[in-house]
Amino acid sequence: MPVPHIRAATADDEDTLGRLDRDSWSTLHSVQDRPTQPYQPFFDERHAPHDHLVAELGGTVVGYVRLALSSDLACHKHVGQIQGLVVAERARGAGVARALLRAVQDEARHRGARRLTLRVLGHNTAARKLYESEGFAVEGILPEEFLLDGAYVDDVLMGRRL
Repeated sequence: MPVPHIRAATADDEDTLGRLDRDSWSTLHSVQDRPTQPYQPFFDERHAPHDHLVAELGGTVVGYVRLALSSDLACHKHVGQIQGLVVAERARGAGVARALLRAVQDEARHRGARRLTLRVLGHNTAARKLYESEGFAVEGILPEEFLLDGAYVDDVLMGRRL
């Protein structure tokens, strides 16, 4: 099985990442509305190319992770936050998500973070198991925070020290 190549995103990745977002969208991992056609910009003033790492298999983009600061407060700049992790359906099970998680932890350390946090939906057990296997622990649960497809879903806060 090929090893995913992880690299920094560039502005040229915008169309590909936007398509990946639309194709991979599911209430299993997203509380946002389904991305719509026509094309919505993937990058914006809050999420620039340098905030993303991209995974490739055989030269094809198959995933990304978004790294941001938890807030704009100076006293909070030591905490990075994963604000999105997406892997194309065809690449699941190939170690792409794990490679992206390890790379984003290294990138967060490089940027001076001491902690890394994320939020995951309570019913996304596969993602929760992956995060736990990479050292993330549940730090809080907001019960029934979202109503998705007619069911109430917990918002699970996870984090780890770097």
